[in-house]
Amino acid sequence: MYLAAGDGTKHGSNGLKGWTMSFLHNLTCRRCFNRTFAASLVAAPFAAMGGRNARAADKPLTPVPGRPKSMRSNVLDTAADTLQVKKPIDAMSEYLNGFHFYADDMGRQVEANHFCTHLTEDFHQCVIYEANQKNAKLIGIEYIVSERIFKTLPEDEKKLWHSHHYEVKSGMLVAPGVPDIGEHAFMTDLVTTYGKTWHTWQIDRDHDFPFGIPQLMMGFTKDGQVRQSLLDDRDRRFGISTASEQKNRADIPTPHVVAGANAWQDGMTMQLQLVDMPVRNIPG
Repeated sequence: MYLAAGDGTKHGSNGLKGWTMSFLHNLTCRRCFNRTFAASLVAAPFAAMGGRNARAADKPLTPVPGRPKSMRSNVLDTAADTLQVKKPIDAMSEYLNGFHFYADDMGRQVEANHFCTHLTEDFHQCVIYEANQKNAKLIGIEYIVSERIFKTLPEDEKKLWHSHHYEVKSGMLVAPGVPDIGEHAFMTDLVTTYGKTWHTWQIDRDHDFPFGIPQLMMGFTKDGQVRQSLLDDRDRRFGISTASEQKNRADIPTPHVVAGANAWQDGMTMQLQLVDMPVRNIPG
């Protein structure tokens, strides 16, 4: 049995189940409807001003261990998504694509897709995925603060944070789908911010399972650090040009980086390691 989808593709019996669940999800999902409607309202006035692709071409992702989801699981997941209120997820309003490297090894570089909540004018919190795809793995988190907040942090705390000035000015950090005029304004705000990033899945080494412990990540600070192949692959999939992004942001002032950030540049950095510790306060 086959069912022709709206895009002209055909699905077998297993595909039919997936198509049915996808249809029900899109029909009933409060967030899907609200976001689609809001995106239409926001995008319409800017359509003539130019922008970038809202959706990147999917990239191959390594599956995680386990059996394929059953029909029962799909039904339960769809019902839960329809009926439950998920306020922290609903509050995520921003999507950023960029790159990180392990604080103690610049040779280990990964693409990072951030989905962020703007809690206050001075504070964002983001979850990070390997891609913007339904089956993407959750690989980390990042907290972003304004320069004003960063200046108040203890010196030891500052060592965990990186600046965003180069990521913005170089065109490396992008907001997919946002028209140029809106993205420029967004980046003008981000250029003076600082981030603390922990990756919980070392996706560059272990593609199918989150082995090990969280690792501190950092951001790039000058030309020649990020692998060009990473940028080229991202640009091809998103249909954008990092060089063009850089040119469009030439008028954004380059901020002075507050002392204490990007501590790795001095040749030493902080990083987590596992150590055995005695267990305290055991009842009885």
